[in-house]
Amino acid sequence: MPILVLVRHGESDWNRQNRFTGWVDVDLSETGVGEARRAGQLIKGEGIIFERAFTSVLRRAIRTLWLVMDEADQMWLPVSTDWRLNERHYGALQGLDKAETAARHGKEQVQIWRRSFDVPPPPLDVAEIERLAADPRYRKVPRDRLPVGESLKITLDRVMPAWNDSLAPALREGYDLLVAAHGNSLRALVKHLLAIGDDAIPTLEIPTGNPLLFDLDADLAVRSCRYLDEDRAGPLPAAG
Repeated sequence: MPILVLVRHGESDWNRQNRFTGWVDVDLSETGVGEARRAGQLIKGEGIIFERAFTSVLRRAIRTLWLVMDEADQMWLPVSTDWRLNERHYGALQGLDKAETAARHGKEQVQIWRRSFDVPPPPLDVAEIERLAADPRYRKVPRDRLPVGESLKITLDRVMPAWNDSLAPALREGYDLLVAAHGNSLRALVKHLLAIGDDAIPTLEIPTGNPLLFDLDADLAVRSCRYLDEDRAGPLPAAG
């Protein structure tokens, strides 16, 4: 039966600075590098051997994947990058300090933007949209599919085609997969795998650098799931 391991990237420089990051391409902090290496060591300690790996097109996830594969002695893995596995796009909030944003707009409003299921943040302005469309990573993405600000629901709608097109077919063929991505894109995958309700999913926290192992059956139903570092594990809902 196939296995799937999800790893949220290690702490980034903007995680450390408490800024909204989204699609801004910041790198791992020194702490984040250590978290990624620890994730690879945990995987190696479990004796897990993958056959394919997937990640987003943002460097903090890509570098996390490289470090995990290095520590797990699996640098040979074929890797697919997919913009649909990017973090949730925070629109006009990207780059802003979270505390300063709360002081300006009110804690309640910022909490709604951050944790509601279907309320998007303020959108990008026109100049930022043009810069995004000109980025080499997204030039072949239809303009109407590029986000200007995403709720968790919109993020889920973006991530699920990547699951249906790439991840699920590989798992059905029997490949064991490693996915290094982001808090909200992984939240979307976990929502699907565990059939978590819309009201509950915004509160699910996925810790950085802690591999989440799913044991699946032939129909990709979850037989079991667990974090490899149980001391840093948050609670997971039971599979639906």
